[in-house]
Amino acid sequence: MTDHPDETGVEFTEVKPSKRKFTLIEFTVTVSIIAMIVAILSPILRSRDRGGHGHSRTHCINNLKNISLALHNYNNTYGGLPPAYTVDADGKPLHSWRTLILPYLDYRPLYESIDLTKPWDDPANAEAYAMQLSVFQCPSAALDPQQTVYLAVTAQGGFFGEDVPRKFTDVTDDPHETLMVIEAPFKNAVHWMAPRDADERVVLSLANEAELHHPGASVAAFVDGTVRAISDTISKSEFRRMISIAGDENRAASP
Repeated sequence: MTDHPDETGVEFTEVKPSKRKFTLIEFTVTVSIIAMIVAILSPILRSRDRGGHGHSRTHCINNLKNISLALHNYNNTYGGLPPAYTVDADGKPLHSWRTLILPYLDYRPLYESIDLTKPWDDPANAEAYAMQLSVFQCPSAALDPQQTVYLAVTAQGGFFGEDVPRKFTDVTDDPHETLMVIEAPFKNAVHWMAPRDADERVVLSLANEAELHHPGASVAAFVDGTVRAISDTISKSEFRRMISIAGDENRAASP
């Protein structure tokens, strides 16, 4: 506080505002609020960072939606789904269903460049073999860019016939609950052209969280065209039920 005379000689008092100090109680309350905010946000941030890609599950869902749509469009053209793989005159696998649906994934020029009379890994198909197709790539997978974890269910009693087409009318179980294509564990990844897919052992491994790409769940396409996450808490018997297309889920498990 300071006294100053004004122009008339009358003194007045100038009062300077005092600096208000942060009390211990206010400090404690502020710290508590910050701690609560961090506690609320941390699980959200961790879930986005797991696996290195917060958007990876959404990316995989979109990929499988495109793949599922391509399979349904293939069916509309040919009156049936593609076989899991084509074969030569001796029954040797040649090309995967993933190759057969390329025209329905906007890769018709690539499809037409492939010699379907020769195996997928034949030198005649080297150019296609080297191609990287984002629709078959999971961003969480540390794999070669030509590899995929999107595998058809070829288990006994499952949706894909190995070398014969499958019709939707073959499915007598609920198509909304019947598996068509799964997101397999990294160790089961294959080249996208390779005629190899998911038997019962691979599908049942999805019940083990350590095998999954995304925390607590895997992504799958179902026969009706829907795509959704499957929790790792689902039992192996439930997975067997989802494999079955015709009520034979109680068969003896494969060794």
